[in-house]
Formats: sequence, C-alpha cells, structure tokens
Amino acid sequence: MIRSLAAGREDENDAFRQFLANMNTDAIDEIVFRLDKEVSPLVDCTKCGACCKTLMINVTPEEAKTVSNHLGIEETTFREKYIEHSMQGQMIINTIPCHFLENKMCTVYEHRFSECREFPHLDRKNFKDRLFGTLTHYAMCPIIFNVVEKLKLETGFKQV
Repeated sequence: MIRSLAAGREDENDAFRQFLANMNTDAIDEIVFRLDKEVSPLVDCTKCGACCKTLMINVTPEEAKTVSNHLGIEETTFREKYIEHSMQGQMIINTIPCHFLENKMCTVYEHRFSECREFPHLDRKNFKDRLFGTLTHYAMCPIIFNVVEKLKLETGFKQV
C-alpha cells in the first residue's frame, strides 16, 4: 500500500527536502527522534520484512564470527557461503533478499548484523543531511514513510 502512495509523492518529497534545507538541524532531529519513538512501536517489522528483501547489508568481522558461531559452522565456511566483498573491500551479504530471512522473519535475529539492528536509522543525528538516502527507502519501510509524512505536517510543509 505505501509503495503506491509513495510513487505519487516523488516530486513532493523533492520539494520537502528543499524545504527542510533551511530549517534548524537540531530542531528537525528532535522532531524526527520523537516521531520515530511514536511510530516504530506501531509497526510490526515481522509482518513486513521488506528491508531484508531489498537492502545490501554490510557485515563486520566480529558479526561474521558471531553469526557463524550461532549457526554452528566454521567462520571460513560462513564467509564462503554468505559473504562477498564490495568494491571498497567491505564484507556484505552476498544475496538480496538476505539468506537469513524466512517467512518475513530473521533466523539469526538475536545475532543480527548492526545495520539490520539499527535500520531505519531515524535515531541518528543530521536527518536533514541524510534525507535523500532515507527517501530511497520511503516506499519500502512503513516506519520511514509514516515518520516522513508526520514530519511534513509538523514542519508546516503540508496541511491536513
């Protein structure tokens, strides 16, 4: 449902980015942090799993070791089976969707990678500077979609 709503709002979102550019960064962050705390508990990510179906996930050496231990396999086997290296040399999961997504649920959830744990990153400072990247996930993530739409209202960009 949000995918179809989002498709019609690309021009609006571009205008919103420009609108926010002149606003106080700390004030915007404060609003986004509050909205994230309001919206996130209302979304059951296990009913969605869209991020696991679409995102490229970076993996640290420590995370590779932890997950391989959890799976009961040698780390070298884990790396051969699940990891590739980006052009910048970072370790990334070698498939999209993620190997560990099953029935919209993460099979390594307690040991999931930090990028998975921290997504959608709405608790990080400088939201304005990251808005372009955040909007790339606007049509996919219900949390991002709803926070952005509420932010449009709270900043006066959009009227009810």
